[in-house]
Amino acid sequence: MRRRNFITLIGGAAAWSVAARAQQSLPTIGFLDPRSPEAAADLVGAFRQGLKDTGYAEPDTVSIEFRWAQGRYDRLPALASELVSRPVAVLVTAGGAPSVLAAKAATSTIPIVYVAGGDPIAMGLVASLNRPGGNITGVNMFTVMLGGKRLGLLRELAPGGALIAVLLNPENPRNFETQEKEVKDAARAVGQQVHILGASTEPELDAAFGSLRELRAGALLVGADPFFYSRRDRVVMLAARHAIPAMYEHRDFTAAGGLMSYGTNFTDSYRQAGRYAGRVLRGEKPGDLPVVQATKFELLINLKTAHTLGLTVPNSMQLLADEVIE
Repeated sequence: MRRRNFITLIGGAAAWSVAARAQQSLPTIGFLDPRSPEAAADLVGAFRQGLKDTGYAEPDTVSIEFRWAQGRYDRLPALASELVSRPVAVLVTAGGAPSVLAAKAATSTIPIVYVAGGDPIAMGLVASLNRPGGNITGVNMFTVMLGGKRLGLLRELAPGGALIAVLLNPENPRNFETQEKEVKDAARAVGQQVHILGASTEPELDAAFGSLRELRAGALLVGADPFFYSRRDRVVMLAARHAIPAMYEHRDFTAAGGLMSYGTNFTDSYRQAGRYAGRVLRGEKPGDLPVVQATKFELLINLKTAHTLGLTVPNSMQLLADEVIE
């Protein structure tokens, strides 16, 4: 081998070794989500932007390992344990209670930043909102705590006295129980008849919508759940096929053709989660970072869908809406 070629090989090997060591030295974030990459693409983008706000960006200063449950909540504990074993510097859990509870069971030492919609104190995640303590903090979006408000808004468009069906996911028991209680308490207070339907698979979604006519339901409240969100196009399509006025948790349903939605801004919440992950990477302790409380709630109404359903949306409701799609 010629000396020049030998020196080139040595130099290339050394450069590769340096690059490899640099890559290995980057902090790694574990990202656990019950949905699919396609369903959460925009939210992951917002998370990455939050990281960038704190000076971390792939592939130069941080790496991210994703684990997706593809709607199978029973896979989350194993996926959480897998990320913990890597190991990761921060474990970010998206998509609500199932993810963060799986992460909590997998580690009591690795920092966890969550995005969820339930009460973090009731779930045993934090000691208090201002001083979480322990290894967990995050963003509370209140998504599962708005059932009563959503029911009230839906009643304004539902036929008077008609039963309202409520679609929840029994594979997400904490969300199911919280939303069932919220909705039933709100319904009882105003004398509204409701019926709870369960679905955690696509065949069960079809069956739930198929039962609406037999129930003589006048409207449908779709509960807050990552499974429904990840299949929002299908849920909206089924509502249109069965000509049922439906209320949803997030603007993406309404943008896809759903009648109306009321909830928090997911993009803001995931960007904040990215910022918190960056702050933890910089050395701050989760127990010292207050749980972020979502403060912006959005009402969207799709007038085109309302007209297709033969509904008249009162001007008073349109004026309340943050956005009206025509």
